[in-house]
Amino acid sequence: MAASAAFAASLLAPRAQAEPVLTEDGLYREPWFVESLLELPDDLASAAKAGKRFAIMWELRGCPYCRETHLVNFARPDIADYVKTNFDVIQLNIIGSRNVTDFDGSEMSEKALAGKYGVRFTPTFQFFPEAVTGLDSKPPEKREVARLPGYLMPDDFLAMFRYVREKGYETKSFRDYVKGVRS
Repeated sequence: MAASAAFAASLLAPRAQAEPVLTEDGLYREPWFVESLLELPDDLASAAKAGKRFAIMWELRGCPYCRETHLVNFARPDIADYVKTNFDVIQLNIIGSRNVTDFDGSEMSEKALAGKYGVRFTPTFQFFPEAVTGLDSKPPEKREVARLPGYLMPDDFLAMFRYVREKGYETKSFRDYVKGVRS
């Protein structure tokens, strides 16, 4: 009887979220982030094949808002569950030296890629279309469907991921989308 009561209690207890890990390069990393070979066309195609959207999270060692994104926003089960169910996210370091292959086939360091895309703040999330087709011929500033530069409070943060997943960017700005959600 005691064993079944303990089991029932465990079902009602809040689920434990996997904690982000502080890596050697000083960035927090979610256990569900994609382990990438840093070939963006392949990463996007893999996400699409899994029925997910593709996003890049840009970070920097010591960034207090990057830390807040991991320890506050992603700590909320509703946010973490929504993002990991609907998105493949890779993490890049805005001053990093790992080689990344961009959608146009060019290979460069994370730092150079950040410069190419005009990523200047951390955290920054870049969201890309559902398919890689045609991205190689577009200029970098036309490849994203949405961008989240800087920190957003948890509810607005989740709204941004919903905005991208629901393709809200096709008909309205993020600001108008959030207004519609709140009314």
